[in-house]
Amino acid sequence: MSTYHLQSVFRPQSVAVVGGSPRERSAGRAVMRNLRATGFPGKVAWINPRYGEIDGISTVKRLKDLDWVPELIVITAPASIVPQVVATAAERGVAAAIILTANLGHGPGSLTEQVEAAARPKGLRILGPHCLGVIAPHARLNASIAAHFPQAGDLALISESSAIAAALVEWGVARSVGFSAVVSLGDALDVDFGDLLDYFATDYRTRAILLYVEHIRDARKFMSAARAAARAKPVVVVKSGRHIRIDPDGDTHVQALASSDAVYGAAFNRAGLLRVSALDELFTAAETLGRLGTFPGRRLAILSNGGGVGRLAVDQLLALRGSLAELSPGTIAALDAVLPEGWSRSNPVDIIVDADGERYAAAIDALMSDTGNDAVLVVNVPTAFTSSADAAQALTRTLGLRPRHHRDKPVFAVWLGNDDRATATLNAARVPTYPTEADAVRGFQHLVRYRDAQAALMETPPSLPQDFVVDTAAARAIVDTALAAGQQWLDPIATHQLLSAYGIPSAPVMQARDPHEAMDLAQPLLEQGATVAVKVFSADIPHKSDVDGVRLNLGSLQAVQAAASSILARAHELRPNARIDGVLVQPTIVRPKARELIAGIADDPTFGPVVVFGRGGTAVEVIDDKALALPPLDLRLAHELIGRTRVSRILKAYRDVPAADERAVALILVKLAQLAADIPEVRTLDINPLLADRDGVTALDARVAIAPSRKLHKGRGHPRFAVFPYPKEWERTITLSDGAPAFVRPVRPEDDALFRAFFARVTDDDLRLRFFQSVKHFSHEFIARLTQLDYARSIALVAIDPRSGDMLGAVRLHADADYDRGEYGILIRSDLKGHGIGWRLMTIMIEYAQWLGLNIVEGQVLRENSTMLAMCQSLGFKTKLDPDDPTVMVVTLPVQDASVALPPEGDTLGRAGFQTTADHGD
Repeated sequence: MSTYHLQSVFRPQSVAVVGGSPRERSAGRAVMRNLRATGFPGKVAWINPRYGEIDGISTVKRLKDLDWVPELIVITAPASIVPQVVATAAERGVAAAIILTANLGHGPGSLTEQVEAAARPKGLRILGPHCLGVIAPHARLNASIAAHFPQAGDLALISESSAIAAALVEWGVARSVGFSAVVSLGDALDVDFGDLLDYFATDYRTRAILLYVEHIRDARKFMSAARAAARAKPVVVVKSGRHIRIDPDGDTHVQALASSDAVYGAAFNRAGLLRVSALDELFTAAETLGRLGTFPGRRLAILSNGGGVGRLAVDQLLALRGSLAELSPGTIAALDAVLPEGWSRSNPVDIIVDADGERYAAAIDALMSDTGNDAVLVVNVPTAFTSSADAAQALTRTLGLRPRHHRDKPVFAVWLGNDDRATATLNAARVPTYPTEADAVRGFQHLVRYRDAQAALMETPPSLPQDFVVDTAAARAIVDTALAAGQQWLDPIATHQLLSAYGIPSAPVMQARDPHEAMDLAQPLLEQGATVAVKVFSADIPHKSDVDGVRLNLGSLQAVQAAASSILARAHELRPNARIDGVLVQPTIVRPKARELIAGIADDPTFGPVVVFGRGGTAVEVIDDKALALPPLDLRLAHELIGRTRVSRILKAYRDVPAADERAVALILVKLAQLAADIPEVRTLDINPLLADRDGVTALDARVAIAPSRKLHKGRGHPRFAVFPYPKEWERTITLSDGAPAFVRPVRPEDDALFRAFFARVTDDDLRLRFFQSVKHFSHEFIARLTQLDYARSIALVAIDPRSGDMLGAVRLHADADYDRGEYGILIRSDLKGHGIGWRLMTIMIEYAQWLGLNIVEGQVLRENSTMLAMCQSLGFKTKLDPDDPTVMVVTLPVQDASVALPPEGDTLGRAGFQTTADHGD
């Protein structure tokens, strides 16, 4: 249901508290006290059947006894009566309920199920159960049991844990950090991370979003909402459960490497979120993001009146793979003119222990003017010679005097000691301050990593990569045959064929049932001068080295016979219950300067397929040098995945070892992602080792687990991918009413310039009709909302003139999280109405809605747009007056019953310029 009725949670006009008692530790009493203490301006009622008055406040026995309908209710009543309270609220038309009550149970027949059954048909939103409540300082709403009320600010906190939410509120109060909202999810019966991310992504009071995550229930919904939110503003996440032990006995190496936490990390990275490792880092990130915007570059200049602290800051920066700025000759000359003899003349800039405010100001000004750095860290060590407060005043005064175009360079401050005057000065100027130089450097790196995450977020790979050809039909036949035979693992022969179908080079393999057959298979290879490898063949022995089941570089028939005999005997001894199907015979691949890698597909119960890459070999889990990514992938994302491992460094040339073909490695990862897209029945695929050198790559050993496909995510598209690919299949060429062609394709993130040029050719009146308001300035954020989509729930299709490349028009559709309803909007270039563009875009949009499985497509049309309303009726839309706005008509279309004919003569859609307000909520 996405953001439906969430405005009633965070900005209600009226609130009723249900439950409570005169007891000091009563939750209902605590909520009422908090509502009164913050001066909530709306109506407030207290529903309580046992007490007629509590704390001097009169109560009402039942919700239905109120002579008005509260917009929000807060339920603290006993668990047994919560379903009845929710049912009454739903019948009365209450918009939202916060359930603080715990122990409602789970599963069929539980109180939780009864609550959901009562609320969902009426559209009553539920936050909780078992949650802290909601704090919305801008609305003076404290519908929670938190101990304190934070000041209004621009950070939204979404926490799965009530205790963490309460701790962060206390931290904010102590540090004067304000929040736009604080909300805990509790059991997340209805409102979840995805809904709240959707809401705060478009909340103008929120500049950054903080998440505390324990687990995600709906991965595709979360990824869709997180990607959309992260495109609009910084999203910082901390997740518990990081250090779960890797199981070295997993069925495959890649599955063992793909721990739950590693997969979550890959998901956060793909969504463009900034992940931090602990609450103190979340605090540091909040301090930084709460006071600074993003900035280009990663070079840090450090200024200190203590050389030792400056050098420690440099150590921390380099440990975090940061970049230390170099002072330009001009900056050194400027500092020479204002600093005494003995200053460091390098970065970090040591301005000597007796530096006063004037010296700080001069040095800060020089560093802020230097184009060779992108941010400045200022450190003050208290001494008997100078005043820390004077140094803080010098810093803030200098920043205030900077030219406006120089004020975007971020400044970080570390004022050691406990000088309240200095802290107050820095806080008043919104300069982020940190207790130590290490915290400040982490804050700087948070911003750098956030910007890097945004770059990764812009990548939306196509469903069908163009730079290789695969034989999907052959691969599908291999897997289907194995499944029909009841197999859970492909045998080595089938595995080799599967890899070949996707153009993944692998060593040829032959099966021998006994040592004599092994000799027969090896003989032609030996006669050609090659050596051979013999390996145990058993579906019950996932790791051959566990039973000493590999022999390499065998150069004679006698050696092959001895190796096969030894391997079989050893396998029977160590795994007496295993099915031993003989041995495998392969030519030995001799590539002395190749690097051993691992690549494959792992299966995660929450996010589905995951591509794994790292250092290969028998000790792969012990080394634990790996990186994970959610498919789909393109070459850029694959190279980024490789670069996150330590083994990537030895892919480069060193000493007498030529560089490996890194593009070939990246292409393997893209092919694996494509294989996962094409054949959902492949659950895990393990290539270890994957040899890589300057001549390319070869898979020496591989295992593939298969299982019947089962749907993991809601909606259409790949049943197991958490990230919806760019829907290339919806690209098409259409013919306009004048016979001219137009190319229609989904919108891409890089379409910013295309939309700007388009809007320049749309009249002010058409823009007003489209967005229900006058639009004078097209900011980056405005355009980003139109172009940076997550295709799981949002689609926008543009029509382009193939001759000029100009944009002719666009239609968009945004589905709710349950894939029940979708809002849409359309806009045609003002000088092109009547050419059939609008009608044809609408028919494609309706076709897409049918493909998604939506039941209803809806929009809003201004009543003054009579031509448009007539067109909607001709398309089968039903129209009715919007009960909340008499100037607007609501238009709805039952999608699955829709049958769209050719456009009528004159294309009334194009002439009217059909507009809706679909963008207002996505």
